[in-house]
Amino acid sequence: MSLGLENVRLSNGDRAAAGVDRAITTLAGAIESYGAGRAVVAFSGGVDSTVVAALAVRALGPAAVTAVTAISPSYPAGELEAAREVAASLGVHHRTVQTHEVERDSYARNDAMRCFHCKTELYATLGKLVSDHAKDGTVVLAGANADDAKDFRPGLEAARQRGVRNPLLEAGIGKSVVRAVARRLGLTVADKPALACLSSRVAYGIWITPELLDRIDRAEQAVRALGFGVVRVRHLGESASIEVTTEDIALLQAHPGLEELLAEMRRLGWSEIAIDPEGYRSGSLNVLLAEKELLGRPAGSRRERPGARS
Repeated sequence: MSLGLENVRLSNGDRAAAGVDRAITTLAGAIESYGAGRAVVAFSGGVDSTVVAALAVRALGPAAVTAVTAISPSYPAGELEAAREVAASLGVHHRTVQTHEVERDSYARNDAMRCFHCKTELYATLGKLVSDHAKDGTVVLAGANADDAKDFRPGLEAARQRGVRNPLLEAGIGKSVVRAVARRLGLTVADKPALACLSSRVAYGIWITPELLDRIDRAEQAVRALGFGVVRVRHLGESASIEVTTEDIALLQAHPGLEELLAEMRRLGWSEIAIDPEGYRSGSLNVLLAEKELLGRPAGSRRERPGARS
């Protein structure tokens, strides 16, 4: 259900500020209208989930909001401390839960429904927390926005099945307006690069393991150490591609630390590494879903599960 905020504009000074203020008021009102006395927020510490948590605070008060960060091998190293700091700045209770999606074959085989299985695991875990506050009425909130609906995001179906509310998506608000809201609210994450699980870097059909996710995480940290903020290392099997923003491609290509970076990635196990000439695109591996070899063959057929026997 749209809340009629699709046409918020980010230009013309005062008019833009008024539009963002209207979005804030409407979104907080929407969360209040859910009729719950408490909210549990699926909280990665990125800009989307932080905005949702901040809006929940406006609607319900900080004592009624719990920000929950799910810890698993797919959550990038170093993000937890940042999430804790952001939650503290909002004045909300922060806690962590362990999720075990990587241990499930339905997730690890890495077919087109991987995100569905991940979110099902997450929302089931959060649902157990909600039962602790059932007498108060608790709503689970997540940070999907309208731009997510333009891509293939089966996790949205998991949210629908579990009754999870995505107020930004429901309002038709995309990432640019989310960031404008974050700035208006004075949130420290307003310009933080987009955060996505490490499994989203793995080409569909390649089995996901904790060891593989650790390799990807270490490779991305190495690229960031050269001074690049938006980074994705896409795992394609024996090869990997590095995505940075289009503005940063030439800087990376000419960087004096590039050769050492490539050597480090070879040590991590990739024989071929390329800098993607198109730059960073959210969900860039989803183009593989159109390939007949993936749609027409059993999930995981591009590479057998480690240790599998014929």
